[in-house]
Amino acid sequence: MAIIKCPECGHQVSDKAPTCPSCGVEIAGKVVRCHQCGAIYFSEHDACPICSYPNTRQKRENTANATPPPIPPTKKPAENEAPQPKPEKKSHYGIFFFSLLMAAVTCGTLFYFYHTAKDTKEAEAYNYAITSEDPLVLQSFLDTYRDANSDRRDSVEARLLAIQQASRDWAEACASRSKTTIQKYLEKYPNSAHKGEALNKIDSIDWAKAKELNTEQGYEQYLKEHPSGAHVDDADEGIKNLRMKYLQPEENTMLQNLIRRFFQNANARNDEAMKTDLADVLLQFQGEKNVPAAKVASYMHRATWRVMGDYKIEKKPTETDEAEYAMKFTVVQEGEAETQKNPSKYFVETKVNSEGLIVELNLSRVVE
Repeated sequence: MAIIKCPECGHQVSDKAPTCPSCGVEIAGKVVRCHQCGAIYFSEHDACPICSYPNTRQKRENTANATPPPIPPTKKPAENEAPQPKPEKKSHYGIFFFSLLMAAVTCGTLFYFYHTAKDTKEAEAYNYAITSEDPLVLQSFLDTYRDANSDRRDSVEARLLAIQQASRDWAEACASRSKTTIQKYLEKYPNSAHKGEALNKIDSIDWAKAKELNTEQGYEQYLKEHPSGAHVDDADEGIKNLRMKYLQPEENTMLQNLIRRFFQNANARNDEAMKTDLADVLLQFQGEKNVPAAKVASYMHRATWRVMGDYKIEKKPTETDEAEYAMKFTVVQEGEAETQKNPSKYFVETKVNSEGLIVELNLSRVVE
């Protein structure tokens, strides 16, 4: 039992009360509660007067009380009427087999294209990997295509092992810092990606050796082996400095020829020829400064001279990156032209400039 509001007067009343004590309207069995909004209304209504939700109780009662439709009488065939043949049922087996065939063809086609695309992609990956120098690319192919063609996998594995071995050999060559080891590496891997770096290392090793020797032969050997090396300019500069510092064979020959020629022209009394081997003005001659070449020539042809050939030559660089030469040697004065005195020995000190001209000349008599 529940207390509800009378749908007529609104006073509270039990849903089991026969009538409303206030207005007398029938309650028990005559009211329903709306399933939508919960309002109480008379069951004779088709829908809730508040929210218009259909009265399901009324609908069920109407359905239960509805008269079933009449059953049409069965037509009996006439006595002389021939029985109608039953229509043949169409067979669905053909459609089934056709559908099955189409499905098989479709699957086969899809499988073909899938397999072709997979093989094409594998072939592209293989061609890229087999030409790569990167071991990660090769390893990626092996990891991705585990079911690839065995010949392809074998080729990729062999190349990967070869690259890994080459990498170890290169590391050993670098660690050795040996020219011989690096050359052997290049002989074994002539097309290595490290070829340029290996040649640079050999260049550095040979340059270090040439610099340590610090000789013309050492620098020239470097230039011979590395005509386009990184230290060509340094080698040329080294040779230049050594030649500036040390007397070269051709310079020694030039200076000795100069002295012999000068004294031969003095003996021949050939002043003009003597002046070709003298500077126009000598810085010093017999202790006197700024002496004209003509005066020197005139002095020298007063006697006959014999050069002893005991040369001592010193090469001296100048501030202009040129060289001058200090020479010491002895000569014998065979005798003066007029008095023909006994021979006398003289100690000669002379300087020759970079142009091969005598700029200083001093003779000191040797007392024996």
